[in-house]
Amino acid sequence: MCGIIGYLGKENAVPILVNGLRRLEYRGYDSAGLVVIGSRGQLESAKAVGRIDALVEKLKGHNIAGGVGIAHTRWATHGQVTEANAHPHFSCDGRIAVVHNGIIENYRELKEKFLARHKFVSETDSEVLAHLVDHFYKLPTENGGGNLRVALERSLGLVVGTYGVAVVSADEPQKIVCARRGSPLVLGVTDDGFFIASDASPLLPYTKKVVYLDDGEVLEILPDKFQIFNLKDKEVKKTVEEIEWSESQAQKGGFPHFMLKEIFEEPLTFQDAWRGRLLFNEGTAHLGGLNLTEEQLREIKNVVLVGCGTAYYACLAGKYIIEQLSDITVSAEIASEFRYRDPVLPPGTLMVAVSQSGETADTLAAMREARQKGATVMGVVNVVGSTIAREAGRGVYIHAGPELAVASTKAFINQLAVLSILGLELGRLHNLSLVKGQEIIGQIMELPDKMKKVLEQSEAIKKIAEKYQKYQNFYFIGRGFNFPVAMEGALKLKEVSYIHAEGVAAGELKHGPIALIDENCPVVGIILKDALYDKMMSNLEEIKARKGKIILVATEGDTKVKEIAGDIIYVPPTIHFLEPLLAVIPLHLLAYHMAVLCGRDVDRPRNLAKSVTVE
Repeated sequence: MCGIIGYLGKENAVPILVNGLRRLEYRGYDSAGLVVIGSRGQLESAKAVGRIDALVEKLKGHNIAGGVGIAHTRWATHGQVTEANAHPHFSCDGRIAVVHNGIIENYRELKEKFLARHKFVSETDSEVLAHLVDHFYKLPTENGGGNLRVALERSLGLVVGTYGVAVVSADEPQKIVCARRGSPLVLGVTDDGFFIASDASPLLPYTKKVVYLDDGEVLEILPDKFQIFNLKDKEVKKTVEEIEWSESQAQKGGFPHFMLKEIFEEPLTFQDAWRGRLLFNEGTAHLGGLNLTEEQLREIKNVVLVGCGTAYYACLAGKYIIEQLSDITVSAEIASEFRYRDPVLPPGTLMVAVSQSGETADTLAAMREARQKGATVMGVVNVVGSTIAREAGRGVYIHAGPELAVASTKAFINQLAVLSILGLELGRLHNLSLVKGQEIIGQIMELPDKMKKVLEQSEAIKKIAEKYQKYQNFYFIGRGFNFPVAMEGALKLKEVSYIHAEGVAAGELKHGPIALIDENCPVVGIILKDALYDKMMSNLEEIKARKGKIILVATEGDTKVKEIAGDIIYVPPTIHFLEPLLAVIPLHLLAYHMAVLCGRDVDRPRNLAKSVTVE
């Protein structure tokens, strides 16, 4: 998740910008850059691939100084990790500079149809903004030209996508203009100048007085004032607020731990996973990174999903979903086992390697094995330029942003989102009707608001955790689409609280696990209003008869479950195969609250690494 820092004031901007970039490092990045308006009104910039230290080294060879500047840490999405792709980006004449967070979905269309005469030097979507602003800025004055803010407003009127953007111009050297939609920006206010940043953490060394921009707002910063407008150029009055966070809290957006912050980011990152990929009018989806024609996709007869840990559970849920939508045979495989069992991969097999980091050694080896056996391979990863992304040659980025907590939460959501979209695309090429496809897309688009409703129950889930924190053994049970969710819930509890937990298919209870059920072994059951509801109810009755304590995740409005359990977390209804995307959120929260109550290092559990790059 990229970061922005900007400054306009009486001090030299360079040290302030560098310090701000360092305070944004936790967001994750692969390159950095800055631009400052020099004493003669010229734009002076430096970029570097890698850590902030690499940028600092670059700056030693430049005599850059001035009181107005913007800077950026980039986490690559469009284009490789190169200096050319690092921000800031410039207009053709180099007199306008832009830094941008977000995704410009229609950047190709804008380049081809609107900016055909402009020369682009990067592979990024972001560079389009610099050229658009330049285009409108150079219009005659009577047509709105010569005003940087108006040029930005008009540019954003053409943009489809998300942005947090800051712009400077050599022709208006005492001004910064900014705007946001879907990517946060915060203005810091002092007596001697102004700051702009992606979040509050870079501002705290200088001020606690802030103004939060809302979506669709444009900020104009001048030496003695700031003004905020909407995209129709109407001024908006905003109140200066006081930050109450400490610096360490601010890095986490006010949350006590990165894990909780990332759980609460799940609705937003889920939107990022499907934005620009759902085609409602056609009732289908398009994953551009597949690089397969419709004819090639129709020839797929068998799909193999491989992953490790949380990614494997996403694969298992993805198996249920893709089979449901496409009638294609799908298997979910643990990557560390797949490579050693000489798997049989018939013609027409698509291997999907799922990995948050794109560097998981076992998953990479499984993908190589599948390719050697003649399968078509693709990656589903979160990190641009990762080994799986490069070697697969085709694949999909899940756009979850960096996960700083070791235990994966929002990446699971986005992996499952991408696999669901793949199922929809394959389904429409086989036997899924237009009407059904449109219904599915409608349900997907409603999920972010439903996820937020689940997150609103965090404090209630904390109270459940307080009740059960002393227990050392848990079962998580589910059926159908929610069996993989039970396994993911058990894994999260183990990872962060160090409490033993097992995920079990509820129908398997009588085949052994029920021997351990008693008043000392709580059971977390996922019972939603689907075709297996009555079966699941019978399984819960068996647990209750053996004095097992039960915590339930149930569908809103289901009062019958109160006969089984007193501790119930409700989730809104949705199409059955999308239920895992809602049902898993309470389990992530339960694991988090249990870990905190147990005094664990939530973000850095013992013995675990974020990316397992060795066998």
